[in-house]
Amino acid sequence: MQAEKFHDLPLEDVIGDRFGRYSKYIIQDRALPDARDGLKPVQRRILYSMYVEGNVHDKPFRKAAKTVGNVIGNYHPHGDSSVYEAMVRLSQTWKVRNVLVEMHGNNGSIDGDPAAAMRYTEARLSPIASELLRDIEKNTVEFVPNFDDTSEEPIVLPASFPNLLVNGSTGISAGYATEIPPHHLGEVIDAAIMRIDNAECTVDDLLQVISGPDFPTGGIIQGIDGIKRAYETGRGKIIIRGKAAIEDMRVGRQQIVITEIPYEVNKANLVKKIDDLRIEKKLDGIAEVRDETDRTGLRIVIELKKDANAEGILNYLYKATDLQIPYNFNMVAIHNRRPKLMSLPQILDAYISHQKEVVTNRSEYELKKAQDRQHIVEGLMKALSILDEVITTIRASKDKRDAKDNLIAKFAFTEPQAEAIVSLQLYRLTNTDITALQKEAEELNKKIQELQAILGSEKKLLQVIKTDLKRVKKTYSDVRRTVVEHEIQDIKIDMEVMIPQEDVIVTVTKEGYVKRTSWRSYNASNGKDFGMKEGDRLLARFDINTTDTLLLFTNKGNYIYLPVYEMPDIRWKDLGQYIANIVTLDRDEELLTAIDVKNFEEDNRFLFFVTKNGMIKKTELKQYKVQRYSRSLVAINVKGDDEVIDIMTTDGTQDIILMTHMAYALRFKEEEVSPIGVRAAGVKGINLKDGDYVVKGLTVTDADALLVVTQRGAVKKMHAKEIDLSNRAKRGHLIFKEVKTNPYRIVGAEAISEQHILYAKSEKNALEVIDPSSLKPRDRYSNGSPLIDTSSSGNVVEVWKEQKTEG
Repeated sequence: MQAEKFHDLPLEDVIGDRFGRYSKYIIQDRALPDARDGLKPVQRRILYSMYVEGNVHDKPFRKAAKTVGNVIGNYHPHGDSSVYEAMVRLSQTWKVRNVLVEMHGNNGSIDGDPAAAMRYTEARLSPIASELLRDIEKNTVEFVPNFDDTSEEPIVLPASFPNLLVNGSTGISAGYATEIPPHHLGEVIDAAIMRIDNAECTVDDLLQVISGPDFPTGGIIQGIDGIKRAYETGRGKIIIRGKAAIEDMRVGRQQIVITEIPYEVNKANLVKKIDDLRIEKKLDGIAEVRDETDRTGLRIVIELKKDANAEGILNYLYKATDLQIPYNFNMVAIHNRRPKLMSLPQILDAYISHQKEVVTNRSEYELKKAQDRQHIVEGLMKALSILDEVITTIRASKDKRDAKDNLIAKFAFTEPQAEAIVSLQLYRLTNTDITALQKEAEELNKKIQELQAILGSEKKLLQVIKTDLKRVKKTYSDVRRTVVEHEIQDIKIDMEVMIPQEDVIVTVTKEGYVKRTSWRSYNASNGKDFGMKEGDRLLARFDINTTDTLLLFTNKGNYIYLPVYEMPDIRWKDLGQYIANIVTLDRDEELLTAIDVKNFEEDNRFLFFVTKNGMIKKTELKQYKVQRYSRSLVAINVKGDDEVIDIMTTDGTQDIILMTHMAYALRFKEEEVSPIGVRAAGVKGINLKDGDYVVKGLTVTDADALLVVTQRGAVKKMHAKEIDLSNRAKRGHLIFKEVKTNPYRIVGAEAISEQHILYAKSEKNALEVIDPSSLKPRDRYSNGSPLIDTSSSGNVVEVWKEQKTEG
C-alpha cells in the first residue's frame, strides 16, 4: 500500500504560488497579444489550424464546428465556446478593421446579437489572413510541440503586416489590461517603412503618415493631443463620436440622421437610450426615434418636433448617450515574453525586428533549397555529357543501390546526384533537356547570389521587408473610415432648450420624500389627500418650473443637487421619492431645508449657514452650481459633533438673529460675515455658555414679529427691534427672565406674519396649534403666555410654521 504524502505548508505560500503561476499563464498565454503578430494564442491557433487544414480563402467554406474541433483537439485544450467566440470576433466587420476570418451565416450583429451556433455557420481564412501565415512552411518562425506532443505549433506567425496596430487588441489579464485601437493598414505600413528608413524618427514624424486610429465603424475622433500622448507613452485619451447630420424635412421640421456610431457601442442600446430620453421627458423636441439600418448601411433617424432646436438636441445626445464616448489607449503587449506598455515607435520596432528574423530565416531556407537543387542540376548536366558511359554503368549494375554505388565510384557523383540520375525518366534524355538544365542552373545561380546578398547586407534585407510591405499595402489597403479632428469640442448644453418647460409643484417632506407633481394631478385631487407617511409633515412646497433646480440641505452639512426636470412625475396622492434612494446619506442624516433656484448666476444672493455650536458661514449661491451630482455634496464643513440647524438665503445686507437654548438672542449685521468657499467651516457666530447651543437662526428687519416657544409651553410674541443690534461672536441678550426652578429654555422661534400658523410638538407627540394673530406683542423681559399644557403631554421639543390654508 502506497504511503500518503502530506505537505504542511502555510496557506499564503500555496495560494501565492498557485495564483502566481495562474497570473503568468493568463498574461503570457491568454489575454494579451504578442507585439510581433498582434495575436493572442487562441487567435493564432485558430488561424494556423485553418491554414494547416487548407481552409483558406481560395478554397470552399467549411463548417465552423469542424475548425473549432480541430483547434481544440490539436492546439487549444479549452472550451469550444471560447474558441468559437474568438473565431466569430475575427470575422465581425464592426469589431475588426481587416477581418481575418470570412464567415457564411449569422456571425452576430452590431446590436449585440450572438452568432448562430457553430454547427450552422461556415468559415475560411480571409485573403489578408494568409499574409499573416505566408512562408510559415519555410522555417520562418519557431515551432514548439503542442499540448499533447502529437504535432507542432508556431509561437508566433510570420505576419507580413503589423497586425497589432491594424486590428488592435483588447484584453484583461491579472494586473494588466490592454486597449489598442485598430488603425488604417496603408498608414501603418507607411509608418513602418518610415521607421525602417529612419530608426531615429519621432512620434511627430510618424504622425505625418499615421493620423490616428481608424475604427471599423468609422466615426469622428477628437483630440490629437491624446493620440500623440498615447503614441509617445502607450497611454492617452481621445473622444470618439458618431457621425450625425441634421436634415430638413417638411415645413419647420428637421431630423437628425446618425450614419456611424462610436467603436464597440451597441447600436440597439444606443437607440433605446435615445428613445428613453423622449419617453421619460428628459429631452423635449424628439417626436420619434427609428432604426432604419439595412444592408446598405447603418442609419438611425431621430425625427424632431416642429421648431425644435436640432443643434441643441444633438449636443445633448453627445453628452448624455453613447453617441460620444471616451477611448483610453493602454498599449500593453507581450514583448520578449513579458507584458510591456509600448509606444508607437516601440511597437513598430518590435515588428521590424520580427520581420528581420522572418526574412533571414526564409532566405536561409530558400538558399539551402537552391544550393541543394543546384548540386543536383550540376550532376544531371555532367551525366548528360557522358550519357553513354552512365547508361552502360547502370545497365551493368545489379539493382538501384548497386547502380548508385557504381556511379559514385566511377564518375565521382555524390549520393544526391546519383539518386537523381537513377531516378531520371527516359524522356529526359532528349537533346532539349540539357538547355533546360543550363537555364535552370543560371537561374539558381542568380537566386543564390541574391539570397546571399540579402543575408550578407542588412540594407538589402530591409529592402526586402519594405517590398513585402508595399505589396500588402497595394493589395489590401482601402479608404480610411474615421475622421480625426484636432480639438475636443466642448459641448455646451442650453438646458432651457432641452427641457420641456412646464410649471409643476415640488414638495419636500421632513422625513425626506421629494416629488414633482403636475398641476393636472393637483387639480384632480383639489389639493387634498397629499401622499405622505403618517407622522411626516411638509417641509417645503414650491410652485416652480422644470428648468429650476432644487437644493436640499442636511443637518450634516451636505446638500443634494436636484434639477427639477430629472425628478420623476409623481401623482399628488402618491408617496414621493425617498431621498436616500437618489443619493447615499448617513443613517442619522436628515433633511433640514430645501431651496428653489431659478438662476445661479444672480448677484448678491448668498446662503447663510448656522450650526448648533454657534458657527456661521456665508457663501455665494453661484458656488453651489455643479455639473456632476450623482452623490451628496459638501455645503459646509461641519466639525466634530456639530450640526447645521438653519440655512437661509440672503442678499448680503440683512440682520441676523441667533437664539440659544438658554434664552440668549444675538442680533448683528450680515455684512460682518465675509463670503467664503463651499468647503469652508465658517466663523464663530455667538459666544455660548457651557452647555448652551443655538436653536434658531433668522434673518429679520425691525418690523418683523417673532414667535418664541419654550420647553414649558410658554409662547411669546415680540418685535425683532426688541433685540438690540450688537456684533458677531458676542453673548447676546437674555429674552426670558431668569428663574431658579424649571428655567425657561427656548426650543424654537419663527419670524411670523398674519398669514402664518405655528405648530408645537411635545415629547409625547401631542400637537398644539397656535394662531399668532391672537397674541399681543410683549417686551424683551416678558416670559410670554403659558399656551401649551405640558403637564400631561410632556415638554415642547419642536416648533415650525406653515401658511394658513384658505377656508
